[in-house]
Amino acid sequence: MEIGVPKETKDQEFRVGLSPSSARVLLENGHSIFVETGAGSGSGFTDQDYIQAGANIVSQPADAWNRELVVKVKEPLRPEYQFLQKGQLLFTYLHLAADRALTEHLIDCGVTAIAYETVELPDGKLPLLTPMSIIAGRLAVQFGARFLERQQGGRGVLLGGVPGVRPGNVVILGGGIVGTEAARMAVGMGARVQILDVNVERLAYLESIFGSRVELLYSNSLQIEAIAPEADLLIGAVLVLGRRAPILVSRGLVQQMRSGSVIVDVAVDQGGCIETLRPTSHTNPIYVEEGVLHYGVPNMPGAVPWTATQALNNSTLPYVLKLANQGMAALEFNPALAKGVNVQSHRIVHPAVQSVFPDLVIS
Repeated sequence: MEIGVPKETKDQEFRVGLSPSSARVLLENGHSIFVETGAGSGSGFTDQDYIQAGANIVSQPADAWNRELVVKVKEPLRPEYQFLQKGQLLFTYLHLAADRALTEHLIDCGVTAIAYETVELPDGKLPLLTPMSIIAGRLAVQFGARFLERQQGGRGVLLGGVPGVRPGNVVILGGGIVGTEAARMAVGMGARVQILDVNVERLAYLESIFGSRVELLYSNSLQIEAIAPEADLLIGAVLVLGRRAPILVSRGLVQQMRSGSVIVDVAVDQGGCIETLRPTSHTNPIYVEEGVLHYGVPNMPGAVPWTATQALNNSTLPYVLKLANQGMAALEFNPALAKGVNVQSHRIVHPAVQSVFPDLVIS
């Protein structure tokens, strides 16, 4: 099979769909790889690295896109819509619940669009979302700590505090992988950490990890109203598979937060759970609203592409191999991969995406 690897075009997105080592594995399985020139440079991979792995370097985006299988990291942007074509397999993060225009175009063009974030194992785990969730959770605290600095416009709070001065207060909405990793980082820095989640079993699991170092609370509107205004750093870490995240923090609550506090919403690519938060970019990552700094970069792991590309490829390569070796038949033989299909044959096929865009569903 011919596999294309375009260069990512999202703002400061330095990850790449296939690393040279992944390209070599696919080559050894009899496939041809076409990598757009410079696609891997942001992750530390030169064109020569791909050539040595056996891949072909192409100079134009169309030459990477015009292949049976296209492997990316982030969703196609409007200038890339022209490259999508009927019968093509697209394998990437899509997050369609927050992108009606892309959803409509995928339906119109007839591509089979498989989303990393909805590939789901029988036990409910999301193997292709997990590695980036780990990175995003850790970065949420790293970036939050940075923007709490006074020179960045923040309150001037050191999350770990010092002897005689209380540490910063980190409130995390959601105790999944993102929330857990954010808590690891915040605890490591010495911050006071609170996690809210609606899953009591998950809270019990988190207690086994953190013990008394993290305050674990059942999430409801009254609890959020009591705690959110006291946060120096508020992290949204709520994921609803294939759907928009619910709004948990209203504008009124944000108004109650101290001036210079920071909000980081990792779920912004699914709409986010903070009413006042909107998508930003690595070039312009923050804005101030109601006196609070908002960070809403939807491709956070793109800030650490050397780590993120390799972590992502470790998880995606087995599925890319299945698609390359078996084509569309891979969807019949691999239930987890089949759950990743969002759009196929001019139709939305994923139930969660259907629920977001009922008017686009063909009965």
